[in-house]
Amino acid sequence: MNTQKHDLTRIRHNTKIVATLGPGSNHVDLLEDMIRIGGVNVVRFNFSHGTPEFHRENAKIVREAAKRAGHEVAIMADLQGPKIRIGKLAGGSIHLEAGEKLLLDAALEGEGNRERVGLDYRNLPDDVQADDVLLLDDGLLTLIVDSVNDSEILTTVRNSHTLKSNKGINKQGGGLSAGALTEKDLRDLKTAVAIGCDYIAVSFVKSGEDMHTARALVEREMAGTNAVRPGLVAKIERVEAIKHLDKIIEASDGIMVARGDLAVEVGNAAVPALQKRMIKRAREMRRFSITATQMMESMITNPVPTRAEVSDVANAVLDGTDAVMCSAETAIGAYPFETVQQMAIICAAAEREQDSLIGVDEKAVERANRVDEAIASGAVHVARQVDAKAIVALTESGHTAFQVSRHGIQLPIYALTPSIHAQRRMAMYRGVRPLKVNTSIEHNTAIAEVEHALLKRGVLSSGDQYILTCGSSMHKSGSTNMLEIITVR
Repeated sequence: MNTQKHDLTRIRHNTKIVATLGPGSNHVDLLEDMIRIGGVNVVRFNFSHGTPEFHRENAKIVREAAKRAGHEVAIMADLQGPKIRIGKLAGGSIHLEAGEKLLLDAALEGEGNRERVGLDYRNLPDDVQADDVLLLDDGLLTLIVDSVNDSEILTTVRNSHTLKSNKGINKQGGGLSAGALTEKDLRDLKTAVAIGCDYIAVSFVKSGEDMHTARALVEREMAGTNAVRPGLVAKIERVEAIKHLDKIIEASDGIMVARGDLAVEVGNAAVPALQKRMIKRAREMRRFSITATQMMESMITNPVPTRAEVSDVANAVLDGTDAVMCSAETAIGAYPFETVQQMAIICAAAEREQDSLIGVDEKAVERANRVDEAIASGAVHVARQVDAKAIVALTESGHTAFQVSRHGIQLPIYALTPSIHAQRRMAMYRGVRPLKVNTSIEHNTAIAEVEHALLKRGVLSSGDQYILTCGSSMHKSGSTNMLEIITVR
């Protein structure tokens, strides 16, 4: 762990940052600094690695670090999904030359070699046929299927490459039949619920039904317990997911633009436009989005990002994503603090170039189906007219603050809630700054406490106007039905 003194100057930004926890960052002091600067809002646990005990201990580290920093963060459990990989290789790797033959054998037990390579994904022979293209190791190795015979797939190597054990397999154009949830995922889901994860990300989703299944499993795990109800995130990384995007978004609380496996299936060139389409559609359908994969990859080993990485993060911010995500950069990288610090700086700079309120698209989201959604839309419209300094939501669940944030405004949205669980959930929402305040008290007293909190933080000054949303029954979740324009005395 790097023990140098960190610059803890807080960086204000609306786009949230998801940092993956790992050996490079699972230290209370370091994580506290990463949270304190405003760099980390959500901590991702990669369930492809680690035991239940490992994740339980990491949850304690995150909660302690957040407590010390004075800022609640969300924990997101990222399920592994189906292992669509080759098996182990004798010596750990084999070098393949363009033009030679390689036999993939789903029935092979033990280590593979140059003549025959095993498969962890046993159903692959059923999913492919002659002339299909298989992409291994994130697309670095291309195989053309010659023939399929029972458990064996005979292929021709298109390009020279050193193939290592357990590398992933994708089929160009999609079409692998593996389901989104495996037996391991079901065990990990139990752990995620037990340790109080705020979000669960489901890998390799193909349809809305996959997310409905995941939600039913979560509800089953929660039955008879006081566990936190986690939000569900659909990882969009398959061709099939693009085809059923609206149904998947509708069945989820948010989506992750998982650009790694997606790029292998659809081609690198198709991803930027798909990213913009997915982020836009998620916002229109009143869901959040996370943009992920190789955003600051060079910072695994370097203290500063490349200019291309800076542009990548900035463009995701300008696309309207709710959050940008670090993976190996913070999990195993040498510069986890510097990575989130640079991400925060980039987010803040990109946001300054976006119009704060002028130009907000009144049709940016779909028609309101609930009163609190209509109130949220009204708050944005009125704020534009009166040049308000902030929108303040007194909320039990955080739903109204989230709906305000769907309109893509740069105006700060302060969500005041008595619930620590709502605080953590709202850590994901772009532009929302959750604060823990007792909102179930008498109305005028609540407003006085709101103003005191925001005056103390320098958000408001005497004479400023702000928009307040609340419910006539202030202690009841989902009851927001009031909108006020208030001038600070």
